[in-house]
Parts: sequence; structure tokens; C-alpha cells
Amino acid sequence: MNNTAVRVIVAVIAIPLILILSYLGKIPFLALISGIGVLAFIEFAKFSENKGVLPKYVLGAVSAELLILNAYYKFTTTGILFGLIILFTVLLKLFESRGSALQDLGNLFLGIFYIGLFSSFLIKIREIYPQNDFNYEYGGYIIISILATIWICDSAAFFVGSAIGKHRLYERISPKKSWEGAIAGFVFAVITMVAAKFIILDFLNWTQIISVGIAIGIFGQIGDLVESMFKRDAGVKDSSNLIPGHGGVFDRFDSLLFSAPIVYIILIYAA
Repeated sequence: MNNTAVRVIVAVIAIPLILILSYLGKIPFLALISGIGVLAFIEFAKFSENKGVLPKYVLGAVSAELLILNAYYKFTTTGILFGLIILFTVLLKLFESRGSALQDLGNLFLGIFYIGLFSSFLIKIREIYPQNDFNYEYGGYIIISILATIWICDSAAFFVGSAIGKHRLYERISPKKSWEGAIAGFVFAVITMVAAKFIILDFLNWTQIISVGIAIGIFGQIGDLVESMFKRDAGVKDSSNLIPGHGGVFDRFDSLLFSAPIVYIILIYAA
């Protein structure tokens, strides 16, 4: 079976499952984001191993998961949790004689807060309407619309870039991406959010709709470039081969993670 067929089969199975879990929210969605966050962190930590850094897979994954769980259960403020994680990880490094403290801790903190914190914003978006609120399902509609917008943005950028792309977007990081593709992705991201307004997001105002479309069209694509930067530095093509035909979890959700904080801010402050 060729790679394209495998990609299609995996997508046909995975996409409906992800959309169902997003609609359900609560523990099912928490489990989804926990899986994404932990697996993406492990893949990120693997990059650093290729650069001679001593990765802390368990410590980092647990710390990232704590940030995700805190967004759902609200054990404490994010600032206090940050402080405790930093304190604990630095103390552990103090008693370790191997590796570079600056490199190892810097890489660990980047992974924890990039993957863990950004993942936690997806929980915040899904739980933007309280569980006892009659409109709790609205959070699911928002997540579904964000996912659709990212997928359509990526597809538009790929197909338009492949067809007419001549001007390289960022050749040092991702030689195949073009400005033509990026512009197409941006335009289709905004169009998708506008369409979602008429289909399932009628409860959001136009400022939120247009702003989210713009944010995904820009920051979603930047997120893909950021992950490409990490992979190129680590000398790998994919973050892993965990998802047949699609690479790793970080590969599939890099745009979603990077745009999540911006989308949350828009939803809160443009209401």
C-alpha cells in the first residue's frame, strides 16, 4: 500500500474521532489533548537528544501534563504552577553531574512551556463555556471550527504552492513553502472561519470570527515553520513515525498548538 493510501485511511479514521472528542468535551477531550501534549513533548525531547542534550522524558512529560490538567481542574494559578515546575526541575539538575545545566534546563523548559502550556490553551478554549452552562457545546463548535480552518489552510497552502508557487517563503527552514501558498492558506483560513460563522459559530461576533481566521492564517503557518526549524536543527524529517503516513504527533498538531494561545486571547478580549 503506497504512502498516499495510508495517509487517506488514517485521516478517514482519525478526523471523525478527533471531531467527536472535541464536541463531547470534558474528560474525552482532556484525554485527547493530554495524549497530544505528552506525545508531542516526547518527540520534541527526542530532537534535543540529537543535539547532545540530555532529555528528561518523564519529568518533562509529567510537567507538561500538569499544565494541561491544571487548565481543566484549576488546581492553582498558572503562575504558581510555573514556579513550582521551575523550582523542582532546577533542584533535580543541581544533583546531576552530567550534561550542560544551561542547555539541558533551557531545552526542558522550552519543551514544557511550549508544548504543555500551548496545549493547555486548547482546554481553556473548549471549556470557555462552563460545563453547567446550557451553551457548553459551543466550545466544541469553536474547537471543530479551528481544526477545520487549520486543515483547510494547510491544504490550500500545499496545493496552491505546488501549482503556482515560485517565490520561496523561508528557504533556510522549509525550502518547499512559497509565498503564493502561504497567501492562499491565509485567505482560505479567513474564508473558512466566515463560513463557520454561518454554519455553527453564529454566537461569536464578527470581530472574533475575522480575528481568529487571521490568527490561524498567520500563526498556524508560523507554527509549522517553527517545528520545521526544530527538525532541521535536529537533522530529522519527521518528529516520529507514530502516525502511519503522517509522521509524528508534533507534525500533525504544530499549527494547532502554536495558534491556540492567540485564539484564546481573541475569544476572551474581543467578546
